[in-house]
Amino acid sequence: MISILLVNGPNLNMLGKREPEIYGSQTLDDIVASLNRLMTEELGGKLEHVQSNHEGVLIDAIHQAKGVHDGIVINPGAFTHYSYALRDALASVMLPTIEIHMSNVHAREEFRHTSVIAPIVLGQVVGLGSDGYEWALRALVRKIQANR
Repeated sequence: MISILLVNGPNLNMLGKREPEIYGSQTLDDIVASLNRLMTEELGGKLEHVQSNHEGVLIDAIHQAKGVHDGIVINPGAFTHYSYALRDALASVMLPTIEIHMSNVHAREEFRHTSVIAPIVLGQVVGLGSDGYEWALRALVRKIQANR
């Protein structure tokens, strides 16, 4: 059974309230519930979720994923653009990882165009709203299955 860690960074707990014109009306709880159903009912695996506005909590969760989970889906939020500590944590556990952003970060403010996470992940899913989580999860599970 494949086990995935879903990591959500700062301010994602405000989904559904924060800038709905950019991020939509679904809450993070809605998204996680949908992904849990997808993982258990269709993909035959399990999903663990962590969200924090604190970098160290996310780093600890990533470190603890080694030997427990088969891969990581991460929406680092604003940490995308400057958290070398988060990047190093992901690199240190050597788990296949996909980075996701609900908005098209490349079409937004200049500071959002650079990800310090991107060079160490399998790929990115951007601009697909909450559907991006589903596609990231499906792609990661396929990659893990293909490498077994």
